[in-house]
Amino acid sequence: MNVLTHVDPKGSARMVDVGGKRVTRRIARASALVRMAAATREAVVRGDLPKGEVFGTARVAGILAAKRVHELIPMTHALPVDLVDVSFEPVEEGIRVLTEVRVRARTGVEMEALTAAAVAALTIYDMAKAVEKGMSICDVRLEIKSGGRSGTWRRPQEGSYGDGKDRLDQSEQGKGDSQKPGRGGGSHREPRSGGRRAR
Repeated sequence: MNVLTHVDPKGSARMVDVGGKRVTRRIARASALVRMAAATREAVVRGDLPKGEVFGTARVAGILAAKRVHELIPMTHALPVDLVDVSFEPVEEGIRVLTEVRVRARTGVEMEALTAAAVAALTIYDMAKAVEKGMSICDVRLEIKSGGRSGTWRRPQEGSYGDGKDRLDQSEQGKGDSQKPGRGGGSHREPRSGGRRAR
């Protein structure tokens, strides 16, 4: 049975001491879905909204959020992230947010990837709410994490995104660290409209 490491023997919340852990390459990917009407989705993709271009704004918001997780979630650690990648995929239900965070550290970046996805999704809502207030944000979830003592975890194939298994494994072995996002270095490509991912 797994033990809750953020709770002390008396049941009080605590920050875990990671000082004795080994520094390793850590990667996490997360996603979120902003459900919206088809007309709203197309307006977002076209950038035809009163507040302007959505994806660029949401991308910056997600990146900033990932770098400030330790200020938002009490028991997390401040991490010197190496990469925060945020991209978007128009799907039938709306817009899917895809994030990836990398770091060399003593603890993982799952919360950074999840927070980036959530804040990017909130930003999409803010940018598009003048057109549709009934949008909803759902399925904020971890897709893949690697590194550390617990190794690699992947969400079952159904409902996950990307084909990152081999790329993540290569990164864990020290391969591809110098590769750029979107060129086989472990980062997904940018989405485009019309069934493809869009910037």
